[in-house]
Amino acid sequence: MTVEIIRIFILLAVFAAVFLLIQTSATSYAKSRTYKGAVNERLRMISSGQDREVVIGKLMKNRPGSGGNLPGFLLGAEERFEKMVFASRTSFTVGQLTMFMGLGLVGVYLLLLLSVAAFGAGLGIGTILILGLVSICLAVVLPLLVLGRMADAQRKKMEHQFPIALDIFVRALRSGHPIASAIDLLTKEMEDPIGSEFGLISDEVAYGADLVGALEQMAERWELEDMKMFVVSLSVQSQTGGNLAEILDNISKVIRDRHQMFMKVKALSSEGRMTGWMLTVLPVFAFVSIFLVTPQYYLDIAEDPIFIYGSISLIIMYGLGVYIIRRLVDLKV
Repeated sequence: MTVEIIRIFILLAVFAAVFLLIQTSATSYAKSRTYKGAVNERLRMISSGQDREVVIGKLMKNRPGSGGNLPGFLLGAEERFEKMVFASRTSFTVGQLTMFMGLGLVGVYLLLLLSVAAFGAGLGIGTILILGLVSICLAVVLPLLVLGRMADAQRKKMEHQFPIALDIFVRALRSGHPIASAIDLLTKEMEDPIGSEFGLISDEVAYGADLVGALEQMAERWELEDMKMFVVSLSVQSQTGGNLAEILDNISKVIRDRHQMFMKVKALSSEGRMTGWMLTVLPVFAFVSIFLVTPQYYLDIAEDPIFIYGSISLIIMYGLGVYIIRRLVDLKV
């Protein structure tokens, strides 16, 4: 009986030791993850010993420019591409991505051309058109879709973070901090992407830039209405005076109510948006998949005039359909 009691106590002691070890490890891991998540990229680079100007240069390398000397419709496309690259927070610059896509387009096209020639297929207008379409889908459309998804994910994260940042900003103002100090507090408390963005604002103001102008540029880069509302409130308050903390507190409530309404609309329109995505991606996916698996399905009829004119018409109709679908699912709340 005594031996059995001792064995029970030993088993209980082992169980308690293992349980405490697991709890301690889990708590330590959770704290470390929480700490790492609270430190944004700007603070990590500064803590690693990098110079402040180098940090600013790295964070601003993909900032959208004022545009070049391109025609109007190309200038708009360039601006949208720059904003998408910036919002995606990729490590590549706009020029590098453009060069990679261009080289990829040429490389894929030459590879497909050599493959078709090796199989003994003719190289007529229809074959060249098909190979060009496949190359564009693989080297241009696919990277743009990936960048677009990354940019949308970052914008959504910014939208979720912004009301929290406003609450911290309001508490800092009510505690007696000036606006510049409240912004600096956000850079130390918020995760990316909004933590590094406000860090850039703080650095620009420290180097002599206008606070309202820097915030306006940030709102324009991210294309968020909530930020624009925040900037307008700061601008009006700086000119007319008033209780800025109370104003921003009301704006935070409006943003949360607006976001709640947006989520309801998004849930009700989820079927339509998913249908739009499927109608946009499925034709490209089906075309590329069929060509890569059985290229003869297209190459055998590539030189038929009906196929050539029909494919050109389908491309135009597809582009028009994508534009109409995007306008239908782009809901404003």
